[in-house]
Amino acid sequence: MTQTATPSRPLAPAPAWLPWAALLVVYVVWGSTYLAIAIGIETVPPLLLAGTRYLVAGGLMYAFVARRRRSARPAGPSGARPWAAAAVVGVMTLSIGNGGVSVAEQSVPSGVAALLVATVPLWMILADRVLNGRRVGLVRGLALLVGLAGVAVLVHPGGDGTGSTSGLVILLVGSASWGFGSVVSGRLTLPADHLRSAAMQMLTGGAALLVAATVSGELGDLDPGRVTLRSLLALAYLVGPGSLLALTAYVVALRTLPTTTVATYAYVNPVVAVTLGALVLSEPVTAHLLVGAAVVTLGVAVSLLARPRPT
Repeated sequence: MTQTATPSRPLAPAPAWLPWAALLVVYVVWGSTYLAIAIGIETVPPLLLAGTRYLVAGGLMYAFVARRRRSARPAGPSGARPWAAAAVVGVMTLSIGNGGVSVAEQSVPSGVAALLVATVPLWMILADRVLNGRRVGLVRGLALLVGLAGVAVLVHPGGDGTGSTSGLVILLVGSASWGFGSVVSGRLTLPADHLRSAAMQMLTGGAALLVAATVSGELGDLDPGRVTLRSLLALAYLVGPGSLLALTAYVVALRTLPTTTVATYAYVNPVVAVTLGALVLSEPVTAHLLVGAAVVTLGVAVSLLARPRPT
């Protein structure tokens, strides 16, 4: 489009309620994705579900970003280097992290999955120590121990309704990969535009998931005739609200609100997930689950509020 020479009017400031509304979207929508995954994998194989979600969402977001910046060159690096960086982060967070959630929810309730994924900030503390040499400090170290104690409660073999051991292990590995991938992202050359970077990560992570689905035989085992409308609607929810809307809301909130405020989604999402899992899928909410959830939430909350110590 040809730009005119007339001076542009300054943009009106965003209303004060907008970032808070955006954070509410992150609370509810990201918390509800665990329920959507559980419904989606009822008739769609887990790796195929996750791969399709991120390829479609990443393609739509990348097209939006490209259209938005058609008249101006995108900020930040271009070429193969940012794509390679996006692939590393996308595989660690989306392929292993979220793909692991999809696989694990075949044998683990969605609420328990959300609680274990909530430990990502704790894994980030370990990753920051291992990769960057950052001192943990007393408060964050205590938060780490408390959070891991909560994990121990949740994965204890005697726990009721927590799911299979293999599923719990997959969730912990996926959460650790997500935490380490988040820290690694700070050491790589990613696009400055958060939406463009997220789109590239979704595209590369989604492609890796589809390769994994093919190698594991999921594509060959898929029977399109058995896929229900319920699962397809869950997939559409994961692509639209679960990826595009929630991520955009997250960026809006992060640009205005304090980081520690936005980070509270890490311990609000599990509450939403456990509640929806109980109401919609009749997942059990036992005393064992509530104790583990309380301990994990306490550890994560302290870790997010504590300031990291300098290296």
